[in-house]
Amino acid sequence: MTSPADPHAGGGAVEQQKKLKLLAVTACPTGIAHTYMAAEKLQQAADAAGIDMKVETQGSIGAENVLTDNDVKAADGIIIAADKDVDRARFAGKRVLSVGVSEGISHPEQLIERVQSAPVAGSEGGGAQEAAASGGKERSAAYKALMNGVSFMIPFVVVGGLLIAVSLAIGGHATPDGIQIPKDTFWFNVNALGTLGFKLMLPIFSGYIAYALGDRPALVPGMIGGFLAADASIYGSDANAGFLGAIVTGFLAGYIVIAIRKIKVPKAIQPIMPIIVVPIASTLAVGLAFIYILGGPISWVFTHLTDFLGGMTGSSAVLLGALIGLMIAFDMGGPVNKTAFLFAVGLIGTNNAVMGMAAAAIPVMPLGQGLATMIRRKLYTDAEREAGIAALFMGCFGISEGAIPFAAARPAQVIPANMLGGAVAGAIAGIAGVEDSVPHGGPIVAVFGAISGLAWFFIAIVAGTVITAVTTNALVGVSNRRAAAKQAAADSAKPAEAVAAGATPAVAAESAPEPAHATASVASASASASLQAATASATASGAAEAEEASAAADEAAEPEVLSGYLTDETVKVQLDAQDKEAAIREMAGLAAGTGKVADMEELVQTALRREEQGTTGLGEEIAIPHAKTDAVTAPVVCFARSDEGIEWGSLDGTKARLVFMISVPEAAAGDEHLRILALLSRKLMDTDFRARLQAAPDEAAILRVLAEVQ
Repeated sequence: MTSPADPHAGGGAVEQQKKLKLLAVTACPTGIAHTYMAAEKLQQAADAAGIDMKVETQGSIGAENVLTDNDVKAADGIIIAADKDVDRARFAGKRVLSVGVSEGISHPEQLIERVQSAPVAGSEGGGAQEAAASGGKERSAAYKALMNGVSFMIPFVVVGGLLIAVSLAIGGHATPDGIQIPKDTFWFNVNALGTLGFKLMLPIFSGYIAYALGDRPALVPGMIGGFLAADASIYGSDANAGFLGAIVTGFLAGYIVIAIRKIKVPKAIQPIMPIIVVPIASTLAVGLAFIYILGGPISWVFTHLTDFLGGMTGSSAVLLGALIGLMIAFDMGGPVNKTAFLFAVGLIGTNNAVMGMAAAAIPVMPLGQGLATMIRRKLYTDAEREAGIAALFMGCFGISEGAIPFAAARPAQVIPANMLGGAVAGAIAGIAGVEDSVPHGGPIVAVFGAISGLAWFFIAIVAGTVITAVTTNALVGVSNRRAAAKQAAADSAKPAEAVAAGATPAVAAESAPEPAHATASVASASASASLQAATASATASGAAEAEEASAAADEAAEPEVLSGYLTDETVKVQLDAQDKEAAIREMAGLAAGTGKVADMEELVQTALRREEQGTTGLGEEIAIPHAKTDAVTAPVVCFARSDEGIEWGSLDGTKARLVFMISVPEAAAGDEHLRILALLSRKLMDTDFRARLQAAPDEAAILRVLAEVQ
């Protein structure tokens, strides 16, 4: 009785496996292209594996293809590919795998495999364990929190620093107590405003690190912790903790809030938890920990470093100068920096040479970081390059805080470079016997006549600045190459693993991301090989059909592409541009040729401002810059190719070879540009479509391929 049923039972197991039901949610911070790219990749991978999948996209248009309660009830697992918070309460009791949106684009097959053994949502520690196992989710969250703090801090650094610099330059004059501005003058008030900006810098930095981790309840403890880092008087020290202390308080506040929110409390208390209990408890925890645990070591460092420097005043000038420079450059206002500065100030009148060493080192950090952004622009974002210009200006006025945003974003690369440059500047000033008679540094003190040994003073500053810039770029480059090599090593095993798991080599190649910027040539070669293979496959499988379609298209009218927004006027076979800004400008010129652009320069600047918010390089050699502005009178879409590729800051490190630019008017535009982005993002995930688009010989052929975007 059982033997006839055995094969059937086995077949039923196979059939059940084929009918595995999975759900997915995709979302990126801007809710535009990456959201839909990840959705399309996951859907393609599920279809290829014979798996039933439904993907909800949480884009700027709103949530689409929303998962219902019945969908969740019938699901065997849920994949969340998102770089922003996604409500997981509705998935309680189901296996949930949470990763970044780029993982959904790069490794959809692996995610489908991993979700089948993922932890169950709602189980104790399941989410944290999976995050750790997934290799980078928690690290990514910490990195995004740090960058969140940096992005909010930069305006305070720039505004505060520039107001102080301008007020000192115009209204200040040298005195034995430093560069002073007479009270009750206009420039005294300008300086006061700048000082307020600087006072808010560290609280904002710390607060928004905490906010990114623990949401609004973490903002108060984060900001109060930042104030403690900026003001050492509350725990009896003459040196505050600086930006390094603000990083500590920001993360401490964020993670304490996360921990408190996990505590189960009675229902009666739950409504007041986020507005009273969590902020008060976390503020007390962060504040008291800083005062009683961190404040003591900071005071100890200050006291003992001062004693140590006091014992070196009779030592070699070059050694003392190098040490002063190292300390000045280390934390830019923290206990180590403040120790060296106050030590030098205390010797003014008896040994002005020590202040000369400090004065030469003080401007090196902002000048060096500003120079670094100018000599290797591709290593930095547009926002960082703008901050670099402000840092150069602040460095001229001896405002070392201009380098803090760079040190906060890349401490492992920037701080060592700063210290090396500061040590060189201090050592040169020490050897040359440079003296400073006022407690301030930077070129501005020379303008006020406070420096003796003027030529050597500037030689020390220039040498330290150049060394800082070159070293910073070298370390950032090494870091990028290591990351690229690690990614390439991980990717090299994927084709074999995919074949062993039953996937085709084409699928394995599709799922593997290209190496990062430092291995762009390898990425280009790999992409070229994939393109040739895809093009050959398309040609071999349908040569006759292609010829017939081409002949028919020649006789017919031009196809309407993207509701007529993209025409032969807005297509260019080969871009002349070599960089992102030039490419955007060139494509804006194409749009202007349609007569729909009222102000081409404003269109360019709007598109560039959008790039500052986050790259529109989508990976897979695609970029879709876009602008919503009244500089255009009607929607227009442009397309162009670049054989060499343009560095666009894509997630997978590939250069952009297929570039679309979408421009829509601000007034009455609605979500039209988002609809176009969604259509393009989904279609461009088709490898064959990209191959045919890359291989199309002229504008007419390109339009015929793009007419498939529906």
